[in-house]
Amino acid sequence: MTRIGLVILAWAASLGAATAAAWASPRWWFAAVPLTLLSLLGTWDLLQRRHSVLRNYPVLGHARYLLERIRPELQQYFIERNFDGRPFDRDVRSIVYERAKGTDAEQPYGTERDVDRPGYEFLIPSMAPCSVPESPPRVRIGGPDCSRPYDMALLNVSAMSFGSLSSNAVLALNGGAASGHFAHDTGEGGLSEYHLRPGGDLVWEIGTGYFGCRSPEGDFDAGEFADKAAHEHVKCVSLKISQGAKPGIGGVLPGTKVNAEIARVREVPRGETVISPPYHRVYSTPRDLVRFVARMRELSGGKPAGFKLCVGSRRQFLAVCKAMLDEGTAPDFIIVDGAEGGTGAAPLEFADHVGTPLTEGLLTVHNALVGTGLRDRIRIGASGKIATGTDLVKRLVQGADYGNSARAMMFALGCIQAQRCHTNTCPSGVATQDPRRARALDIDDKTARVQRFQKATVASAMEIMTSMGITDPAQLRPHMLHRRVDPYTERSYAELYEWLAPHQLLAEPPGSWAADWQAADPDRFTV
Repeated sequence: MTRIGLVILAWAASLGAATAAAWASPRWWFAAVPLTLLSLLGTWDLLQRRHSVLRNYPVLGHARYLLERIRPELQQYFIERNFDGRPFDRDVRSIVYERAKGTDAEQPYGTERDVDRPGYEFLIPSMAPCSVPESPPRVRIGGPDCSRPYDMALLNVSAMSFGSLSSNAVLALNGGAASGHFAHDTGEGGLSEYHLRPGGDLVWEIGTGYFGCRSPEGDFDAGEFADKAAHEHVKCVSLKISQGAKPGIGGVLPGTKVNAEIARVREVPRGETVISPPYHRVYSTPRDLVRFVARMRELSGGKPAGFKLCVGSRRQFLAVCKAMLDEGTAPDFIIVDGAEGGTGAAPLEFADHVGTPLTEGLLTVHNALVGTGLRDRIRIGASGKIATGTDLVKRLVQGADYGNSARAMMFALGCIQAQRCHTNTCPSGVATQDPRRARALDIDDKTARVQRFQKATVASAMEIMTSMGITDPAQLRPHMLHRRVDPYTERSYAELYEWLAPHQLLAEPPGSWAADWQAADPDRFTV
């Protein structure tokens, strides 16, 4: 007889003994019931063919799957230290929670960071700090072709769609933007009533699916776009080329999240998985891209128009710059999304290995625009793990004019970094379309938290800048940010990276840029 047969006989014998004992004495029922259930479970484990562990270790093998299921919680609550959690460590999450609640975000007894570790970065304070301005500066968005410029706050809500987020989360984010006077990027999922109802300033983003301005065939509908872009709360319009979490593969919204409301907003069938293709239909060359952004500005009635991308080939971005020069027009802003990822779920290979990190992406875009003489007319937004005042100041040093934040804004809403955004089972009601879970998010309370977090973070950034002896982000310079390169050496960003002079690419490209500049073609995206 086989081993499995013997074990089944043993299970059957124990089951029979337990049943007989139960009939003999009622007090044995308490033991018979669990023994019977365990016997049935063990028999099933032996007969099933999907899990080898359970066939070899019936009943006990389930402990392995239980521990695997709760591993993220064990890691977050019992194992990780304050400064080494991922994607955001405990210190960063705590400072966001505290600022959102309006409580003190201070720590005694010094830093827990290893300041001698290669990669550690620090800002340089001044011996003559300044007083903090009464109100933080704003950034004017709008080049010479823009007739309705917009003054952007230093920190804003980054792109997150209704559908990915619950209606209560969108209402709270936009309510916070309205009360705090900062902008809220809609994400590519369409312009919903939840974006419009609270009255906050909006950056309406459209992606490859053209949700909200989409023809029945899935093409861009210019008439519908113009109608919606005319809304008073829409302050800017943006074309999403790619996003940091998954550059080049589009997006997916599971059918379980596509209820009647989302289907109406996105103009797609209810209950079906919605796929945003990886490519755009409105352009195929750098020149087409520049012309389409100009068309978006025209259709919106002269509002600022721009695009968002996770930087890839420097050569291709230079081709876009050449197209701007040839066409005599340019976007009013460019949002650089870091490959550090964001709220969107993505294949692990893309999240870990595809795309340019935000630091290098910002330096590429900033230098390309400076070198072509376009920097003065184009503002740069930075999107990628901006959660503290230090994060914001660093990105401004690296070439950005303002910052956008997604995950930190989710923390302000109550996100606990469970990383179940794509499963529709978000425990805090932020990233779900389950009404029972979403109702847990109190709109009024979270609106105030979003506003407080943004205000406190910008105030922190301004306090850091004044400690460096400046009162305006335009005064930040690369030599003010340093990085330790080994235990004995640190270098400033002015030393670590190459910084182009205005019009340098047009006059005499440096050797490190010459090949890419020469190969850049405004009429095709060369690989």
